[in-house]
Amino acid sequence: MGRYYFDIHDGQHLIRDNVGTECGGPDVIRAEAMTALPAIARDTIPKDGDRQALTVIVRNASNLTVYTATLTFASIWLGEEMPPTSDDLDRAEHSPLLWTP
Repeated sequence: MGRYYFDIHDGQHLIRDNVGTECGGPDVIRAEAMTALPAIARDTIPKDGDRQALTVIVRNASNLTVYTATLTFASIWLGEEMPPTSDDLDRAEHSPLLWTP
């Protein structure tokens, strides 16, 4: 069984794991990463944006990266529930494709 370090990268910051976790092989490493990502995402999904990617970078005791996993959050408004902005209204008034019954 070896010690592995599960670093977290959120697109801007790298949080290094200085303690590590004893893992018995590739399946355990993968399971640890898959468990960690959703738990971290609950606190890190952006409250004011539409995109966020979280990556777990797993290092072995020799500091070599042996596994990575990424969880991505992406959202987009598709319906009328999104309130229009003033820019949207300006574009609509000048659009040749705008049809009003």
